Amino acid sequence: MDLTESLPLTGERTVPGIAHENYWFRRHEVVYAAIAPDCSGGVVLEAGCGEGYGADLLAGTARRVLALDYDVPTVAHVASRYPRVAVSQANLVALPVADGSIDALVSLQVIEHLWEQERFLAECRRVLRPGGRLLVSTPNRLTFSPGRDTPLNPFHTRELSPAELHEMVVAAGFDDVTVQGLFHGPRLRELDAAHGGSIVEAQTAVVLSGSQWPPELLADVAAVRASDFVLLSTGLGESLDLLVTARRP
Repeated sequence: MDLTESLPLTGERTVPGIAHENYWFRRHEVVYAAIAPDCSGGVVLEAGCGEGYGADLLAGTARRVLALDYDVPTVAHVASRYPRVAVSQANLVALPVADGSIDALVSLQVIEHLWEQERFLAECRRVLRPGGRLLVSTPNRLTFSPGRDTPLNPFHTRELSPAELHEMVVAAGFDDVTVQGLFHGPRLRELDAAHGGSIVEAQTAVVLSGSQWPPELLADVAAVRASDFVLLSTGLGESLDLLVTARRP
């Protein structure tokens, strides 16, 4: 089944198995792979699961995965496609989960869409058990909307810098807070150079113009792997995305 028929592309929900979406899929997949050890053997809640492939990846080692999304067709898609994931429709600032019942809470590329970010983090702390792990990723405001306080992306309500993200998570009552940045590795830096300095901007130009994908660009995008990205703890101001990990005391 064509996933674009059951779950239309919006530009804000990454779908696997589509050549021209592959760069964004792999950019998300590498973060799921990085956080999987924190979820192994535990009860995991994913807040804002999207298409569901990430929740299913975590379900490979977690004891149980509950996936939540606000969009009703998305929830139906996840329920049909990923039977080992329990999924429900929910408002993420009112999580339908008991206090202290979750071992790891995952929310990737979601917080930037929320109007009440502090309230969401308070809910994350409420449902996590003492010692439970918070795992949240988001675009880096410094590189995603450079020089701006308001997001370039009309679907984003508030983007965060590394310092802002760290401060917000600490203020929500978490400790052991660490922020990492996602970067292009050597192969993707070569592709940046081959496509005028940025393979991301090359893709964006095609989408905005509505033109046909140049065969060379499409082939390079389709060949991107999760291993072409790296997560680092230094140079965060230059990173593409941010990943914060923290512990509920």
